[in-house]
Amino acid sequence: MLQRLHVTPNQITVFGALVNVGAAYLVVRGDYVAAGIVFLLGSCLDMLDGALARLALMVTPFGAFFDSTLDRAVEGVLLAAIAYRFALDGQNVTVAITVLALLGSLLVSYTRARAEALGLECKVGLASRAERVVLLAVGLVFTVLLPYAIYLLAVLTGITVVQRVLHTYRQL
Repeated sequence: MLQRLHVTPNQITVFGALVNVGAAYLVVRGDYVAAGIVFLLGSCLDMLDGALARLALMVTPFGAFFDSTLDRAVEGVLLAAIAYRFALDGQNVTVAITVLALLGSLLVSYTRARAEALGLECKVGLASRAERVVLLAVGLVFTVLLPYAIYLLAVLTGITVVQRVLHTYRQL
């Protein structure tokens, strides 16, 4: 249907990113449950763009690059919004852990991209994009669990980075 409407995968990518920026705005307002639901919706759109690209034979290297770039940006915006809320609540340690979770998320993606630039496959690890999305969504929807979800995200992304570094080392 989207194909008949001449909707492109990149348009879905942009729309999904905007929906997730809306989720970050809801976090800033303190509407965590709504933010979690909107974040899940935006993340579903993120899966839809790739499916449409494959189905419509519109897969391009730029599309993959664009999608990955917006994924990282959106994840950063959402985690920054979460850190802001923790800061408003005076939870300084949790703010710092959120920053570490953000760094870990970026490094998970970076280590994969760097390994792939070397001609290697590097999809190993505990905290790929899907796991991070689920963890953040659960933390937002079940607000009382959000700090624990962030702590777990920081630990799992750190472990995943180490797993990917070791995996790449072994391959080289």
